[in-house]
Amino acid sequence: MNLLCKTEFVPVLVIMLSFLLSRSFCQAVNEVNRRSYPTISSFLRTFTTSSPTCQEHVIEDEASVVTLSQLKTMLSNHNIQLFDVRNPDEYQTGRIPQAVNIPLDILEESLKLSPEHFLQRFDVKAPGKDDDNLVFHCRSGVRSSKALGIAYQLGFYKARHYRGGYLEWSEQEGK
Repeated sequence: MNLLCKTEFVPVLVIMLSFLLSRSFCQAVNEVNRRSYPTISSFLRTFTTSSPTCQEHVIEDEASVVTLSQLKTMLSNHNIQLFDVRNPDEYQTGRIPQAVNIPLDILEESLKLSPEHFLQRFDVKAPGKDDDNLVFHCRSGVRSSKALGIAYQLGFYKARHYRGGYLEWSEQEGK
């Protein structure tokens, strides 16, 4: 009788543990990717609060990506809020016109600023959560994709990123 109970319990336990571990592992990876300095409290929040599944963290689809052609049109129409999430030294060596430098490591706190403080700090109007012309870019699309994830978490669901980054821009448009 005990053996029967144990053998019936093991598959259920394995299924439950695999679900918990796969979801927890994915959430932990997303947390580490989002923060460069994970803390114990952030990991505890990851495992103890209900949060989106891994698939919901995959936000990069074609609707969230701006192509070079689209970027050029938005720039020529002055219909863009372009944020360069590279480090200041990278920004100083070359940049896309109209881009405002907000390094990735301060992006979250910057997007949480009041409109007045944002304007004072960056000398541009703060983006609104419903703005559909908010675009992030970096060197090659990796950090801008992370920036997009941060923006989505803060409610900027119409934000996009330029996947080609400064590398593509400089190759096509020159410095």
